[in-house]
Parts: sequence; C-alpha cells; structure tokens
Amino acid sequence: MKTDYQEAADYILPEIKRTPKTGIVLGSGLGALADRIRDAIVIPYSRIPGFVHSTALGHKGNLISGTLGGKQVLAMQGRFHFYEGYTMRQVTFPVRVMKLLGVKNLFVSNAAGGINGTFKVGDLMIIRDHINMMPNPLVGKNDDTFGTRFPDMTHAYDREFIRCMEEIAASHRIPLKKGVYVGLTGPSFETPAEYAFYGRAGGDAIGMSTVPEVIVARHAGMRVFGMSVITNEGYHFPDGFVNDGGDVVKAAGQAADTMSLLFAELIAGSG
Repeated sequence: MKTDYQEAADYILPEIKRTPKTGIVLGSGLGALADRIRDAIVIPYSRIPGFVHSTALGHKGNLISGTLGGKQVLAMQGRFHFYEGYTMRQVTFPVRVMKLLGVKNLFVSNAAGGINGTFKVGDLMIIRDHINMMPNPLVGKNDDTFGTRFPDMTHAYDREFIRCMEEIAASHRIPLKKGVYVGLTGPSFETPAEYAFYGRAGGDAIGMSTVPEVIVARHAGMRVFGMSVITNEGYHFPDGFVNDGGDVVKAAGQAADTMSLLFAELIAGSG
C-alpha cells in the first residue's frame, strides 16, 4: 500500500521534474531567500497531498523548486509548527517527503530570541547543537523505511557544513555567532525567568521550531545545517519592553539577504 508520504512525493516529482539534493526550510520572515531561486516552480501547500496549511506570521506556504548556487533545491517558504495545533507527524511530514524525493542535505533556518548576553538583534547564529523541549517526533511505532529506532544525535548538525560556512562568512567579512538552539512549543513568548533558565542550561538562542525537523532528518540519514537570525534580546528587559511577533518577522527580514547569500554559497560548494 502506498503511504501518504509517497503520495505527496508522487504528486511533487512530476511538477518539479528534477531531483533535488538539498532541501531548505525557511523560518519566520526569511522567505526572501526564495527570491534567489532561479527557474522557480512554485507549488502552494494547499495542492500537495498530506501538507497542512501554514498559519504562522511570515510564512507564505509554498514549496519552491529551482536552482540556488547552481544546485537543484527544494525550499519550504514557511513551515508548520506544533503550536498551530498540528501533530508532530504533520509538522515533520515535508522532511520525509523530501527524503523520498532524493534530498540528502537539509538546511534549516529560523528567527530566534537571543539568550546569550553577547548576541544582538540581527546577528546570525550557526546552530551547533540543540536542546529539545518539545515532544519528540519519533515517538510511536518506528518507520524502518526511514531509519533506525534509536538515531544518534551526537552530531545532529553537520561539522563539515559548519566549517565551510565559517570560511564563507570570513571571506565576506560577515560576522557569525555559533551556539545552542533551544526548541520550545510556544506560542507564548518566554518569560524573563525562562530566558534566564535556558541560558543557564546551556542555550544561546530560543525558538518554537526547527528541532523536530532536524530530528526527523537525522533519523532519515540526512546531513543538516542550521542557522538562526537573532530577532530579540532575551536578557535585557527595559521598562515598556514587549515581545511582538511582527517585530520578530521584521528583524528576520532585515537579515534575510545576508543569510540568503551565505546559504547560496554553502549549497554551491556542497557535495
């Protein structure tokens, strides 16, 4: 019997015509990278079997096929979140569909709050590791067609991709941070006490996405690179401070061009 993952892949492949090697997940306010994709074929999520609707601010809800950095890519212009009321299977569904379409490398991005006191709004952070505070998307019967019951997460974020990105950024004199991303369910923003708690636990930035997709990608044997745009400072709360979703999207948008340049060059050099 054909799975719903395969039904989605069978719908997408004739539309995109070429097999992508790299998948990209674009977070809040970061959809501008899609504008760099050449010969773009745009498929609204609403047309793809098994895909749900992206309701989050700054997520357009399109799957885009084309070339970036001279390589065939498949980009999600907006993702699905657990806080939207979707199951973890629905949240990570597109990652497994990408695997069936031939994707070997997954590049993930997000807007995140900085909890490292050296981070400022607009900084770009390479994700070197994560702390998962969401339900694990692999809970339940294991799908052996994708991976083993107990996938190793020691090197969830590919060390070679990180090294290459650091070299690319240095060649453009673009400063980068590097740190640990904390994934929470949301949708409420964190309290000052929570920001401080996760900072003491080893986190550098905090958000409401990315980790489930990375876990499922690693389960399926995909290489992963992740980057966060720091959109607010979760260690400084002056009088009148209010976390605002619109401000997050705006801050992410201002950094999107720089992140797009870096992603394009990393993809160009990827094997």
